[in-house]
Amino acid sequence: MNTPLLEALSAVLLVAVLAGAVLRPFGLPEAAVAVPAALVVLATGALPLDQARAEAARLGPVVGFLAAVLVLARLCDDEGLFRWCGALMARGAPAGGHGGARRLLGAVFVLASLITAVLSLDATVVLLTPVVFATAARLGVRPKPHVYACTHLANTASLLLPVSNLTNLLAFSASGLGFTRFAALMALPWLLAVGAEYVVLRRFFAAELVAPVAPASTGETPEPPLFALATVGCTLAGFVLASALGAAPAWAAAAGAAVLAVRALARRRISPAGLLGAAALPFLAFVLALGVVVRAVVDGGLGELLGRLVPDGTGPGELFAVAALAAVLANVINNLPAVLVLLPLTADAGPGAVLAMLLGVNIGPNLTYAGSLATLLWRRIAHRHAHDVGLAEFTRLGALTVPAALAVAVPALWLSLLVIGG
Repeated sequence: MNTPLLEALSAVLLVAVLAGAVLRPFGLPEAAVAVPAALVVLATGALPLDQARAEAARLGPVVGFLAAVLVLARLCDDEGLFRWCGALMARGAPAGGHGGARRLLGAVFVLASLITAVLSLDATVVLLTPVVFATAARLGVRPKPHVYACTHLANTASLLLPVSNLTNLLAFSASGLGFTRFAALMALPWLLAVGAEYVVLRRFFAAELVAPVAPASTGETPEPPLFALATVGCTLAGFVLASALGAAPAWAAAAGAAVLAVRALARRRISPAGLLGAAALPFLAFVLALGVVVRAVVDGGLGELLGRLVPDGTGPGELFAVAALAAVLANVINNLPAVLVLLPLTADAGPGAVLAMLLGVNIGPNLTYAGSLATLLWRRIAHRHAHDVGLAEFTRLGALTVPAALAVAVPALWLSLLVIGG
């Protein structure tokens, strides 16, 4: 095949991979389409084998971290961490009426933001969302505003730490920043973006927040899971230490997961097969395969095309341009491929451009279902709880929150870069 045909083949395969991840035909995992597509890319020469190896080596530490943090989050759930979080949310909100609904929304915002930042967005989507459904029923409030908050915060609240999102991990290694400097630069954008989300969601769901329903039985308040809390705290400190020592954050995540795994295995709460299942091996294969396919598309001409659109500077206008481009691309091809495409183009401009790109790919996916894999997963969880998620409503809300969050986060990033330095 000639080069134009190979470029077209790579683009078609990327579309097929993303469609497979969105639609999951016959309930197949995302890897069922992605892995064969990556093999076709290699077999046809659309991506040379040595470049595929280099891409896999670049993604390896990120995939290792993802596996460790998924296991860590699952074991924290087994320890009762998320049930305890639900009890905390319910404790400060009276049952029934708009007062309880509004207080619950505030509690969801606080806990979802913290859980997303520390345990990654997958923990918020997979583990906290069912707890929010149960807590809303317990208090007798409509679940919709609080459940929507989970998916929005899984994206927007993942700005804070390098470990909060797979996109952050990819960008962190290319930014040249340490763990604490990354967090310091993103703290103000994170805080203001989450605040903008709260203001918009509270106004958008004003009618839902004043409509009581019959509360369910309250049940017993669980004891604080002290061992899990201590392990998560030590793991977070390990992230900082690993960064200072130049080690990958995957080691700290693996240590935290190992501590909880030994305890769970000793108490027979989980089996070795259960630990493997918690690591989501098919999804890890999907991430690697997606990276190979995206690399073929980028090398085939997409990178050169987008390179003309990425500005060189890091002034307010340039940062807005990068964030907007990243947000649009995330909704066109999903945020993970968008990072893989844009990262080489923004890294040369310095950490400011890399962080602006993260604002776009983390906030932008709230506009469409296909913007992030976390949103797709959240939609399936909502359907399992018999909760209707309308496309029109989701898009209308995203059309309000995404511009509002970017409008405050980008200037905040520019100010942070000015004060702290990149």
